[in-house]
Amino acid sequence: MSTDHERDRAASVVVIGAGQAGLSAGYHLRRLGFEAAAGEGAGAGRTFVILDAEAAPGGAWQHRWESLRMGTVNGIFDLPGFPKPPIDAREPSRIAVPRYFAAFEEHTGLPIRRPVAVTSVMPVDERPQSALVVTSTAGTWRTRAIINATGTWDNPVLPRFPGHETFRGRQLHTRDYLSANELAGQRVAIVGGGISAIQQLEEISRVATTLWYTRREPIFREDGFRSEVEGRETIRRVVADVEAGNPTGSVVSYTQLAWSPYAVAARDRGALVRRTMFTAIEPDGVREPDGSLTSLDAILWATGFKPALTHLDGLHLRNERGGIALRGTQVAQDPRVHLIGFGPSQSTVGANRAGRAAVTAVARWLGSASEERVVAVSA
Repeated sequence: MSTDHERDRAASVVVIGAGQAGLSAGYHLRRLGFEAAAGEGAGAGRTFVILDAEAAPGGAWQHRWESLRMGTVNGIFDLPGFPKPPIDAREPSRIAVPRYFAAFEEHTGLPIRRPVAVTSVMPVDERPQSALVVTSTAGTWRTRAIINATGTWDNPVLPRFPGHETFRGRQLHTRDYLSANELAGQRVAIVGGGISAIQQLEEISRVATTLWYTRREPIFREDGFRSEVEGRETIRRVVADVEAGNPTGSVVSYTQLAWSPYAVAARDRGALVRRTMFTAIEPDGVREPDGSLTSLDAILWATGFKPALTHLDGLHLRNERGGIALRGTQVAQDPRVHLIGFGPSQSTVGANRAGRAAVTAVARWLGSASEERVVAVSA
């Protein structure tokens, strides 16, 4: 893996991100005969490089909170061609998953450069099939296509309330949370109605006084989830949204909440009592809808994440609703750009499939684009 500050390199395909989706894309590029990009200039042949902002393998998993164990995550699907070894359900996911990803990288020898953060992607000119320039903290790459696999971890959702900046206590997002011990003995507001919010509520409520706030009344399914049929229906709904160019919601907005062991534990301890969202934040707490003040030491914003795509802003992919329309993994208006680990492919199994689908589509498009250029030159 290289960390040198190269300048003006070229590759047929640049993969941005080396989490599950990016690694899957790299694997399938290699299988289709793409080689590691190394030289400067036009980049003859079919070449690729993977640029990853992290300093080590593991993607966002290496930053998860300490108590998140393999037995409580939603499942880690095997990386392609590399079954994961038996994993202790009690092992922290922030250790087990990065170790597995690192073993995959060593096994495959994919051309991953890190830590390299991509800051922008811009077209060379206004032609629909012009090259793209990928600007990064280690120089620039000229490419025919990008497969974006940057996930959501670097784009936390932080709602703004009146008085937000006046609070004298601590404010943190799920992204910053490590363990309940750092909040022991405090009065903590936990804001959010998703899976992470309930996991964190359950464990923090063991050592602190917790108050749970959500914008809407959470819906818990009494019947649980009904296997593959329901999973396919959820994916169908997400696909319909991305094909229509609608911004996608959280996982829970499509599936509702399950009575998981941690949800049941929080309920039985009396912690799973939802409060209507406060109206303002003050130096010592939050102002309730009835006008009363609730004193707090900390506010944990378990309010989720949005896709981390600001580096693609120069391509103007978003519509007036803030969504990006896809056809499969391809951005509908730009065949040079594929988004994976996005929308319906945010799960680990979805990320694997999306990596393969994106590579297949990119290889097909690169071939057809090359044929069109030959015809144009001959004419």
